[in-house]
Amino acid sequence: MRFIALLILVIPGFLAAWGIKLMRDMLFQILQPPFPFLWLQFITGLLLLIGGVWFIAGFVLYRDRKNKKQE
Repeated sequence: MRFIALLILVIPGFLAAWGIKLMRDMLFQILQPPFPFLWLQFITGLLLLIGGVWFIAGFVLYRDRKNKKQE
């Protein structure tokens, strides 16, 4: 069970890290192959970052509420 929980957290973590990389590359004017425009690359990176952090935060919040660690 712990391995599945770890895997569930690692995948959004990698997506969030990739989002940070895409946004950083846009600031340095490096266009990655799947994106035709820099602004599209930045928006995609921002959405990946927000989605990854949101999923991890929701997972931790749900787990804490389930274990009654939050008031």
